[in-house]
Amino acid sequence: MFYEGSIYRPPSEASSLILQVTVGCKHNQCTFCSMYKGKPYRQKTREEIMDIIEEGIALYPLAERIFLADGDALALDTQLLVDILTELYRRFHQLKRVGIYGGPLDILAKSPEELNLLKQHGLNIVYLGIESGSAKILSQIKKGVTPQEMIMAGQRIAASGILLSCTVISGIGGKEDSTEHALETAKVVSAIDPHYLGTLTLMLEPKAPLLRQVKAGNFQLLNPWEILQELELMIQNLNVTNCIYRSNHASNYLMLKAHLPEDKQTLLATLANVIEQNRSELLRPETWRGL
Repeated sequence: MFYEGSIYRPPSEASSLILQVTVGCKHNQCTFCSMYKGKPYRQKTREEIMDIIEEGIALYPLAERIFLADGDALALDTQLLVDILTELYRRFHQLKRVGIYGGPLDILAKSPEELNLLKQHGLNIVYLGIESGSAKILSQIKKGVTPQEMIMAGQRIAASGILLSCTVISGIGGKEDSTEHALETAKVVSAIDPHYLGTLTLMLEPKAPLLRQVKAGNFQLLNPWEILQELELMIQNLNVTNCIYRSNHASNYLMLKAHLPEDKQTLLATLANVIEQNRSELLRPETWRGL
């Protein structure tokens, strides 16, 4: 298919047909992110989107999952999204799930009634990047929202019946704010209580503004063991009711999976074992990490 620039999707959408209905990210200010820095944000027209769907049908008529890219696809007009969903389920006869990235401000711009409508028309899962629960860190990385706004956005998706998958970034507070990041992120995630939670580990590509702070000595990256200790502290303070947890992103040093809260103690025991016994052979080598 024809894509404008590089395409990014969540790990769980690896086998999905990706339809690029928007280009880039409307916010595009986050200092840790370089994914959309070279892409001016724009929403594709209805005609372009219908052409893309037509191309998708020709290439992958039996697609069971579709992911709507890029980073701010939920920012599309609600009626246009409804029309897209209607067309997808009409044309793809094997389609079971449609997913989309949802920025916190884009979620809050949708009323509960609009989100309910999207759910009714087959929007099954929204991916929300929390990154951190710390007000200080969210401000520093220019996420554009407060912890309370992040909680409101997550809860609004969950209340609509749409599945909510949240991600947080280990190491995003640097060494100075590692403890605050772990504790405050646990608070925000617990308040949202998502269906899915994934951790990524901070990686900075050349175009990421935060890299300049690292090179200037104003931001200290965590080493792999500090990353695991931070993750351990976050999970210790996490209180969710029915959440599938994954640490399966290519950026992570240690692959983990659990169903929380049932597997919480097992997960913590695994982390403690790796940390205390210095099980470096279990960690992904630096050269194997990626975004």
